[in-house]
Amino acid sequence: MKKALFLPLHVSFVVAVLAVSGCGGSSGGSESPAFASKEALGESLFHDTRLSANRTQSCATCHNPEHGFVDNRSGADGKVSPVSRGDNGTSFGDRNAPTAAYARFSPAFSQGSHTRAAETVPGSLKEYSGYIGGQFHDGRASGLAQQAGGPPLNPIEMGMENKTAVVNRLLENNDYTEAFSQLYGLDLTADTDAAYAAMTDAIAAFERSNTFAPFDSKYDRSLLPVGDANRYVYDALDKATLGKSLFFSQFTNCGACHQLKAKGQRGETFSNYEYHNIGVPVNAAARELSGVSDSDDGLLANPDITDVAQQGKFKVPTLRNVAVTGPYMHNGVFADLTTVVQFYDHFKTGSDFAENPETGLPWAEPEISANMSNDDLQQARTLSETEVTALVCFLRTLTDARYEHLLPDDGLCD
Repeated sequence: MKKALFLPLHVSFVVAVLAVSGCGGSSGGSESPAFASKEALGESLFHDTRLSANRTQSCATCHNPEHGFVDNRSGADGKVSPVSRGDNGTSFGDRNAPTAAYARFSPAFSQGSHTRAAETVPGSLKEYSGYIGGQFHDGRASGLAQQAGGPPLNPIEMGMENKTAVVNRLLENNDYTEAFSQLYGLDLTADTDAAYAAMTDAIAAFERSNTFAPFDSKYDRSLLPVGDANRYVYDALDKATLGKSLFFSQFTNCGACHQLKAKGQRGETFSNYEYHNIGVPVNAAARELSGVSDSDDGLLANPDITDVAQQGKFKVPTLRNVAVTGPYMHNGVFADLTTVVQFYDHFKTGSDFAENPETGLPWAEPEISANMSNDDLQQARTLSETEVTALVCFLRTLTDARYEHLLPDDGLCD
């Protein structure tokens, strides 16, 4: 079966409450006076279930604003599903819905080269030549507006027949009609393509707001000036402090892909938006749900990419809110963050982590073994169990303040 190109885009089923309280009752959408800004219009559209065929799904269904902008809906086993269920109630995508948080910082999809620090060799640089940026795991949408236009028309997501059907749903809300006229100078009945483009632009405007990128985690607060009442201080004896030192040191290679700015600079997104194949195995559970049998070719699945050297590569994700946005990897194959860190370490010679702790079995083979970023994966020394825990504890401090209550209460970082 051929893979669906479009996979879940936008946010969650906290929408059950949001659609009723702020989006016009059971039909979705706000019936309040006309919206004052594109951002406000986009917020309503983001939560509007009437933009799906059966009026059950909005952008917010697969990117829950109350849960790190990911899909935290549970599957039949009671665990968070690795892939998202569509509006029809039966279809599933083949990839894990990426967080919409901090997505605005991903540059437009392009090809080029740049240098980055070689973390294991202090002061040296390493050349990267390839693709960067875009939206979705394979960059097939250059920017936020293009991304927003995919899911409503995707038959396995929101399932609308065509753009005309979507615009007709917008016309059900008089406030939308007024807002598109005031904010875009558009008559929704006059030009379907222009109306649809304006809708995606408004959603993108909302996604560019600070709601999606507050930069207020403990890590961010630690960068505030001394004396600031909100400043957070990493205790020298905390595991997270050791993890922070490891993350930014030459002893690990974390910064090779997950560091964009100079150490300690504010506004770090913890992704350089490069594309890499890191040997992620097939997620059999996800495949059973999606019914997909073909391999996931990653960047090569992008309709604009034909170079087979890109097969198996996926965009480096942000680590913002990573501790509360599992399951992990592009296909949701790992449930726990500790597993992810051990997975990275197992590529190194002499690693103590020869088995997947979630299965008790040796790590499965990569789905795509070609084009792997072996240099990045095998550099740096191996980690001890204590250091793995420390890194996980540091990653937990990258959680936005509004989501800190979602962090595991497992005593791991005590």
